[in-house]
Amino acid sequence: MIKTDILIIGAGPTGLFTVFEAGLLKLKCHLIDALPQPGGQCSEIYPKKPIYDIPAFPEILAGDLVDNLMEQIKPFKPGFTLGERAETLDKQEDGSFVVTTNKGTRHQAPVVVIAGGLGSFEPRKPPIENIQDFEDKGVAYMVKDPEVYRGKKVVIAGGGDSALDWSIFLADVASEVSLVHRRNEFRGALDSVEKASELAKLGKIKLFTEAEVKKLYGDEKLEAVVVRHNDSAKGETYLEVDSFIPLFGLSPKLGPIGDWGLEIEKNAIKVNNAKDYQTNIPGVFAIGDVNTYEGKLKLILSGFHEAAVMCQYAYQIINPGKRYVMKYTTVGGVEGFDGSKKEAKKEVVQSIV
Repeated sequence: MIKTDILIIGAGPTGLFTVFEAGLLKLKCHLIDALPQPGGQCSEIYPKKPIYDIPAFPEILAGDLVDNLMEQIKPFKPGFTLGERAETLDKQEDGSFVVTTNKGTRHQAPVVVIAGGLGSFEPRKPPIENIQDFEDKGVAYMVKDPEVYRGKKVVIAGGGDSALDWSIFLADVASEVSLVHRRNEFRGALDSVEKASELAKLGKIKLFTEAEVKKLYGDEKLEAVVVRHNDSAKGETYLEVDSFIPLFGLSPKLGPIGDWGLEIEKNAIKVNNAKDYQTNIPGVFAIGDVNTYEGKLKLILSGFHEAAVMCQYAYQIINPGKRYVMKYTTVGGVEGFDGSKKEAKKEVVQSIV
């Protein structure tokens, strides 16, 4: 039995930052994740994708964000159970919880935090008859390493942030980038739409709107795609390609967590956002993309905020009747469980008489 103060389901950015906030309160954390390494989607799906909305980082690669978070929580020595999926949640007589994984590993804690992001997920595939024949042979549903596409002809399909961001990024990597979207309007950030439009004007991106990829051709690997235009007068466009990347998002599933008796709304866990992000089960919290409430924004920075607030209330559950006085890290520094401490920089104030 692995025992800890806070058991975190999900080792993505929000789960990792929870370790830091809990560590400031002298609370020990252990994380469970079905993936073989920490970082969640940032590590597994798009480690080389640039992220633009992390405070103080105008741009940071998803993988680098995970590396920074791992370095930040190092003083607090979290435990990890990786490559195992949380299966069951059982309330104990003393009020604590036991979570057992699909491999039988048991964990016990007075507080459980679900930070599972979108949960388990599968890519949404376009309805192209023979697309499975070319999976891993030119068709990919995510970009793990952009260097794979250096000097290649790439077609990206989609109208959201991922499609726009990767089209912009690969414009300087691939020999040719084509972006295909079934509408004229894109769903992504306005800045990304403007950048993609400018690159299209410069000839660095071939832009096909009101169109869809309908056919794939090739022998042992993908060799060409056919783009069908909504305007019948334009007919179809044949493109020789090395890679086709349809980026239509992920189909999220809560998996076994959905059977824990939690209040679920549209495949997300309802929480009390007016106070502590606790679920309908006292002692069980949900933070990050996995939760829902009125006004919810599915952003990494929102998950960071929820983690900080949640930890304050978790402290009260773990230490009933004990008052914690919050100190800013700029004043108190950061002290790890081993006694090592990063001192805060002291400002020298000079009095003028």
